[in-house]
Amino acid sequence: MITKTNFAELHRQVAFGKSGGKIIWQPRIGCWVEDKRFTGEGLPMPYTNMDYPEIYRHLNCSARIYEFNYCFESVEHASVIKTERKLNDKDTEITIQTPVGKQIMVNRNTGTSRLPLHLKWEISNEEELKVAIWRTENTDWRWNQNKYEQLLEEWDNLGAPTMFMPRVNVQDLYINKMGTEKAIYAIYDWPDTVDAYFKALDKCHNRLIDIINESPVEIINFGDNVHAGTLPPDLFIHYVLPAYQNRCEKLHKGGKFVHAHWDGDTKSLLPYAQDTGLDGIEAITPKPQGDVTLEDIKTALGDKLFLIDGLPAILFDDIYSVSELREFTHRLIDMFAPKLILGISDEISSTGDIERIKIVAEIVEQYNSKLTCV
Repeated sequence: MITKTNFAELHRQVAFGKSGGKIIWQPRIGCWVEDKRFTGEGLPMPYTNMDYPEIYRHLNCSARIYEFNYCFESVEHASVIKTERKLNDKDTEITIQTPVGKQIMVNRNTGTSRLPLHLKWEISNEEELKVAIWRTENTDWRWNQNKYEQLLEEWDNLGAPTMFMPRVNVQDLYINKMGTEKAIYAIYDWPDTVDAYFKALDKCHNRLIDIINESPVEIINFGDNVHAGTLPPDLFIHYVLPAYQNRCEKLHKGGKFVHAHWDGDTKSLLPYAQDTGLDGIEAITPKPQGDVTLEDIKTALGDKLFLIDGLPAILFDDIYSVSELREFTHRLIDMFAPKLILGISDEISSTGDIERIKIVAEIVEQYNSKLTCV
């Protein structure tokens, strides 16, 4: 069945409290698609030759269209020069030369993943962190209107334009720059230099927010991949919470809906959810997959914040029955609607049953239809 629902408008209405209680079903399917393509397995019929918009239309659900991120382009200082050198058939050395020094990365193509393994991160010593400060201070942002119009045409009405901001301070060091272990040592061994980097990052992200607020993109995500196992409450409160509050204040002045991506263990951080300034949190994963119950999530979010996602990904694998998926979906809707943008926490896996997405679509359609009849 090809959907004719204007999901873009429904997405806006739900996010901004104008849907009359209706919710929206927005599963992310990138892992299922890209893993099958990477391994050469390919997609099963009838999805074999479909692109992403066609797959979403066939599944009768909305897309969370983070492709609009490509409309926001970072612009480094013209003096920054990046060069690559093959070390062998698997390893590539990337040198980033600047007026204040250089950074060197070494990446390995493992053949078992679409992403490289970092043999040497971009920052591995304090001098490279100082180079990162200069690069960040000299990075600006620009808007690509042509890309925006291209994406609008490509995705049509499958979801409202959505983007995710670069990772916040600590998460940036963990995931983008250093790796978790070395970043934790850096925070405690080089506190002044780390603080200087975080301040530069905040200012750089504020420049991006100025561009975001001038743009037509209304749904803003902090793509942080927060995991309490590596970001305990003391680091969250000291570094991340004030950055979130600053970002949210600025983005709300631009009329934006703001949420953050917390896709690891979250139990010890959920008590601070309502202090963040966020409108909602994406990808909190309940038991039996995550470390929190639906009751834990509801207590933390209350009636103030949206839950974005909520269905554990493993419910889409055949180790769980369809009836268990149905029961969990109904319970989730009963507890969180209308402040619910229903999705999979975090994505359907490459081993998941894509047809189960249609089952949830039917449940949501029936729920929304009852509201229409009232």
